Amino acid sequence: MMRRILKGVFRVSGAVFLFIAGYLLTERILSRSAVAEKPDGLPKTVMAFIWSNGVHTDIVLPVTTIYKCWNQTFLYQNTISKDSLCQWIAIGWGDKGFYLNTPEWKDLTLKTAFQAAAGLGETALHVTYYRHVPENDHCRKLLLSSNQYQKLIRYIEASLDRDASGRPVFIATNAQYNRDDAFYEAKGAYSLFHTCNSWTNKGLKAAGAKACKWAAFDRGILYQYR
Repeated sequence: MMRRILKGVFRVSGAVFLFIAGYLLTERILSRSAVAEKPDGLPKTVMAFIWSNGVHTDIVLPVTTIYKCWNQTFLYQNTISKDSLCQWIAIGWGDKGFYLNTPEWKDLTLKTAFQAAAGLGETALHVTYYRHVPENDHCRKLLLSSNQYQKLIRYIEASLDRDASGRPVFIATNAQYNRDDAFYEAKGAYSLFHTCNSWTNKGLKAAGAKACKWAAFDRGILYQYR
């Protein structure tokens, strides 16, 4: 009996190891394989950034352009600081439970991790305002044409969950990471195969910008804009 149990444990452990190894190898290959930009012949007049905190990527955009005023969608008033002088907005998508319950890695629980990996939880958009772009080794600049930018706007707005009046649903919480951020209900399910970085990468694809074939982690996206 004990021998059978041990064989079962080894088989399960081996299957888990093979899955993880295959997942990481596939992600490595596909995230370093580029989806070429789709130029539209228009001048690139909109500056944007891809910013990573070392794990998770945000799309950083100017708050105000002739194409979109993000502060009308994500109100300054929903942040603690209510700082209307911020000129940049960072937008990221992810598992709601992870966002709200895991401000630091030490706060991560098995339940939160399992629900996120399995796609069982709800999702949210995390929005952060900045006066200046947080340029560092984890920040990459990209230029977009007006057409590309408007496609990106539509992609982000399509990720928002809205109330009966069509307004974004603000999540009232004390889980803000700083004085200039807020959370909003989002559509879609987070999983191992559609992570926060997958959302960013799909946004780049939707805009016709350079992207990865598939990305689960931040490094592949940053690699494309190295």
